[in-house]
Amino acid sequence: MKRESGAGIARRGLLRMGIFVAAVAAVPTKLWATITKPSAAFAATDMDGTFAALGQTPAESAGIIFTTPDIAENGAVVPIKIEVDESLLPGVRRLYVMVEKNPNPMAAMFSMIEGTRPYVETRVKVAQTCNLYAVAETDSGFYMASKETKVTLGGCGG
Repeated sequence: MKRESGAGIARRGLLRMGIFVAAVAAVPTKLWATITKPSAAFAATDMDGTFAALGQTPAESAGIIFTTPDIAENGAVVPIKIEVDESLLPGVRRLYVMVEKNPNPMAAMFSMIEGTRPYVETRVKVAQTCNLYAVAETDSGFYMASKETKVTLGGCGG
């Protein structure tokens, strides 16, 4: 029986890791999105359906600092900013953006990597004047902050 050297074992480990990386890279991006995205929440057509798809209605929290304009001149590009005070809401896993009167309220989802600061800035479409919601999914449940934004020029077809 032939004994393997330490280099042979290291090469075998490297080969296994290479095969694993190649297999993961071969998985289509759309499949990864399907695995990580709550499809039912994105497909829901009202806020109750969106919250039901997430599993619960979020509780209001002062730990979410949600910034959006009082008046948006163009609903197609409404800037929003979400910050989470980690001393009040530790263990944030995801941040969601919801727009109450859009055809599908769930506008965006951001996964937070452990150890990173829960902070997001983006732009969303807002069909008409309504409440926008920032929802934080934490280890202990769902929490939200909301703010009304008035739209002067429609973002979803207007």
